[in-house]
Amino acid sequence: MRASRLLSTLLLLQTRGRMTAQELADELEVSVRTVYRDIESLSVAGVPVYADRGPAGGYQLLDGYRTRLTGLTTDEADSLFLAGMPGPAAELGLGTVVATAELKMLAALPPDLRARASRIRERFHLDAPGWLREADEVPFLAEIADSVWNEKMVEIRYRRWKTPREVTRRLAPLGVVLKAGTWYLVALAGADLRTFRVSNVLGVQALDERFSRPADFDLAAYWRDWAGHFETRMRTVDTRVRLSPNAVRALPAFLGRQVAELVTATFSPPDPGGWVEAVVPTESLRHAHAEFLRFGAELEVLDPAELRDMITSTVSRLAGFYGPPR
Repeated sequence: MRASRLLSTLLLLQTRGRMTAQELADELEVSVRTVYRDIESLSVAGVPVYADRGPAGGYQLLDGYRTRLTGLTTDEADSLFLAGMPGPAAELGLGTVVATAELKMLAALPPDLRARASRIRERFHLDAPGWLREADEVPFLAEIADSVWNEKMVEIRYRRWKTPREVTRRLAPLGVVLKAGTWYLVALAGADLRTFRVSNVLGVQALDERFSRPADFDLAAYWRDWAGHFETRMRTVDTRVRLSPNAVRALPAFLGRQVAELVTATFSPPDPGGWVEAVVPTESLRHAHAEFLRFGAELEVLDPAELRDMITSTVSRLAGFYGPPR
């Protein structure tokens, strides 16, 4: 612990220049007395750190004492700090590690690249969760990530949407993915590649058994394929509708780009008013009812009759709410 703190003190002085004892104490979350002892230890170890007295004083390193990271272009140095994700790193249990790594990187960069990298960090910020929703609670994410890293089998208790709701699965965890604020686990369940939402994991037991990661497995490629087909796989109920020109334009915004492309491929020739008939795949009639109401009077349900009756009932009730006053 103390060795790590001494290294952090050295890197802070190398990165920021002169710092007071109080500034170092605040940054390292220790007492000023501890900073005094650490500075003395660094001096005894041969680190050329000296103190300036007075109101504008503080500790600093002898000019030229630094480690330089060579071989990076300015664009490469910039990109390193665009990749920082302090929130997700903290969820993975790596928040302190990432912060220390960034500090080391800053300390090692030459002054001109360090200034550019600092400006990037000040001007760009990644906020992973989507709007109008709280981030998922993922209490077991760090344990899962540790098993991914160490290639150890795990046994999880998992809550799913169909019965039985709670199941136990023995998995070889291959990777974790953060998608729009939601964490997913990609793992082998027997010989099958499966994807699990980490917030639905109810418990994790790391096993002593290790597994061999498939040499040809590409996490990014798997995720692109899985995500690309996820929505369409969920939409197994076909509905037939009429769409106005305004509804056609709203399809990508209301249903998503991939579903909109599927719907567009089923368009009939437009009638004189520009309306087209189309087939819209949906997850269930209940989901279709909610989705189609967003279109207002720009969409008419033709089939199935049950869905048309559901829409009719809702519209009648709305008319009762908003009809002329009695």
